[in-house]
Amino acid sequence: MHYAYRFRLKPTAKQRELLDYHRDTCRQLYNHALREFNKIPESDGTLNQRVRQVRDQLTDLKDWWDELNDLYSTVAQAAVMRIEDSIKALSELKEKGYNVGSLNWKAPRDFRSFTYVQSGFEFDKQNGQTVLSLSKLADIPIECHRDIPDGETIKEVTLKKEPTGEWYASFAVDDKEEPSKPSLAEIDADEMVGIDVGILKYAHDTDGTAVGSLDLADERDRLEREQRKLSRKEHGSNNWEKQRRRVAERHQQIKRKRRDFLHKLSNYYAREYNLVAVEDLDVKGMLESPGNSRNTASAAWDTFTDLLEYKCKREGTHFVAVDPEDTTKECASCGVKTDKPLWVREHSCPACRFEADRDANAAWNVLSRGLTDIGVGHSELTSSESPCDSDGLRKSLSDFRTPVETALPTGTAVVPAKRVLEAGSPCLKESPTAASRQG
Repeated sequence: MHYAYRFRLKPTAKQRELLDYHRDTCRQLYNHALREFNKIPESDGTLNQRVRQVRDQLTDLKDWWDELNDLYSTVAQAAVMRIEDSIKALSELKEKGYNVGSLNWKAPRDFRSFTYVQSGFEFDKQNGQTVLSLSKLADIPIECHRDIPDGETIKEVTLKKEPTGEWYASFAVDDKEEPSKPSLAEIDADEMVGIDVGILKYAHDTDGTAVGSLDLADERDRLEREQRKLSRKEHGSNNWEKQRRRVAERHQQIKRKRRDFLHKLSNYYAREYNLVAVEDLDVKGMLESPGNSRNTASAAWDTFTDLLEYKCKREGTHFVAVDPEDTTKECASCGVKTDKPLWVREHSCPACRFEADRDANAAWNVLSRGLTDIGVGHSELTSSESPCDSDGLRKSLSDFRTPVETALPTGTAVVPAKRVLEAGSPCLKESPTAASRQG
């Protein structure tokens, strides 16, 4: 299982110059390698074989390119092999419907990282300070806010410079043991959860808990003020560079708050449940729509889904992404579709008279589809409180207790996003439904 630990570096002024020197040398090598790669016809082999042809030229390059001798061998090789990774990334984007072009040369601000592969790095102690010893570079102080288990082997270290000027080191671990998942037949109904994501409420699950969306209005206002100041500076001047960093810091503040929120929320669901079902939204198409694209981008649903998927894998939890079409329209009780404009926040079925919160109804539909996708039927559940049968269809509420007594509560516990962000605090409050089940 691929996993990464990210720590902040604390380089001195001289070490910053060395880091920038190595980074820029890798950038120039990448640009040269890309030019040589473009000269090789596709008929000469696979993508990997053509990139390796360029990598094999490194020995001859060092005879006349003195700066390459200052790079550790695996760092130079990784800079060339980066071409293969970039082309594969473009191909994946193209498959998803994005318009992509070809690789271009990298300007100094576009090339922000370089990588040590397999060797050339180690942890050390100097005067009571943990340092990262990098071959042909320096011993750089590092903030290790958590320990890397002794049984895990570090495959590579990537050093990256953020737009704010901060340096970080990411340690990739590929042989981390993946925990086994429980048998689907052994999972109780209260160990499964369906999640409906939105903008007014970021997440609403089948346990009756709703998490409010993250409010970043103040941060955006500060960012816009700094951007206006930047527009008044002469491009390239010292004052412009200082203001550019301030803008980058504001961007980073927003990014950190959003990712912290998403990390904690996804971590909660991955640890508290044995099966998690979530909508597989077409965010690209939603961003291209004429309205509400800013809030859609800020919600970062794709990032939440990606984080949730890998955390479920890490915790041994079943994860399933379902088709989101009509999850809001369908009745969780009988399956009849009812059109509802966005301003209607309650679901009221004209066929079976079932009423519930709009998002709670959608969350149950998400869970129902998730169970159908992985082949889990109603007969395999140990609780009769789930309104889905073996075919993923809905049963009439007459077969169950009233909505207040089932896992489709009319009252919803709303947890502010701010509470999820509080450091050291539990991610979510216990929902009234979960508390009543335990009682």
